[in-house]
Amino acid sequence: MTGVKLREGESFEEMLRRFKKVLNRDRIMEEVKRLEYYEKPSERRKKELAAARRRLLRKLRQLQEKLRK
Repeated sequence: MTGVKLREGESFEEMLRRFKKVLNRDRIMEEVKRLEYYEKPSERRKKELAAARRRLLRKLRQLQEKLRK
């Protein structure tokens, strides 16, 4: 289970900020949002393909920029 302890002299807001960073690093909030509602397997595949396409296009753009320099 994820958790943070209040350090000496640390405000609650600072501790909360650290806690949110830990949640983001562990991808816990991403998982909670994903499980909030049922997603059909076909929709999941469609989203995964779109994400892969975006990654590929981003990589291609970076390669083109390197070749221009």
